[in-house]
Order: sequence, then structure tokens, then C-alpha cells
Amino acid sequence: MSWFKKTHSILILIAALTACKSADQAPDIKNTYFDIRGFFNSEASRLSASKPMVAKMITDDSTSEKKNIRIANWENELALFSASDINKPSWRDSYEVTQKADITTYTAVEEGLRTRLISIKKNASGKTVLIGIHNKTSNLLYSSEESLEYFPDSLYRIEKHQDIKLLGAHRYVIEGKLR
Repeated sequence: MSWFKKTHSILILIAALTACKSADQAPDIKNTYFDIRGFFNSEASRLSASKPMVAKMITDDSTSEKKNIRIANWENELALFSASDINKPSWRDSYEVTQKADITTYTAVEEGLRTRLISIKKNASGKTVLIGIHNKTSNLLYSSEESLEYFPDSLYRIEKHQDIKLLGAHRYVIEGKLR
């Protein structure tokens, strides 16, 4: 039985040593498409530091509420935008990229992808001035469509339509104007 313990210990040691890699050996993964997640993480950090006042309006079906607030957690506030990131290794060829003047558009070529369309508009100096995103999810019990718009330093808008078979349709809009 002692030979088993020695062999077992040696195998564990070899496995542990071969599994370890230093940070400089990690593969350098390049983004195929515009880095939505990185862009919105950067925006969340920037907005958290500048703490702008936001005129926020929430419309839920037919009722609206408007408040002037400071957003405490910008990462959470922009989470739907970040969740629309299309830079996943398995999606490398899943979007058609078209470039027209100052607008780059990413259109899903596969029906099952949640993020259907991303449009990015840049000004003459290359700064992003508008990001538009359209998401769609559908199955037997549930369908959802989201239209997201983000104008840096100005406005963000989230419009969502949901239809849950047993509960019916629901629509809400969140709009934040940065001041």
C-alpha cells in the first residue's frame, strides 16, 4: 500500500506542476468585434468618478415616474448594455460587420443569438458618440425584445417589451439624461 501512496503523491505533484502556467504564457485573445463590455466598464468607472446628476424617467406600461438622482452603482445601471457583448470565442463568425461612413453595424447571422444588432457611431476623431443595441429572446413560454441606446455624456435609454404566455405583455422604458 505504501507504493500506492508514493505513486499517487508523485502523480498529484506532476499534475499540479504541469497545470500551473505563468501569466506571460496566457494566450493573447483579441476581440473580433467592438468591445462592448470593455467600453461600458470604462464608462461605469468614469461616471462613478464624475458622479453626474441624472434625470431618470421610468415608464412601466402606462405609469411614469421621474426623479433627479445620482446613480450609486453605474456598473449595475449599464448592465444590460454590458451583457450584450458579442466577443465570445464561439461567436467569431456569428455576426456580419458592415461599415457605412461613420457607423459600424454588427448583425447576427444566426437566428438563436440574443444580441441581434449593434450599431456604433463615431465622430471624425474616432470617439464613440452613439451605441444602439437590439436584443431578442424567444421560446415557447416567453418572448422579450430590448432596444438600448447610449449617447456618452448625454443620455441612455432602455426599452423592453416582454410577453409571458401566462401573464401577458409588459413594456417598460428607462431613460436617463446626464446633467
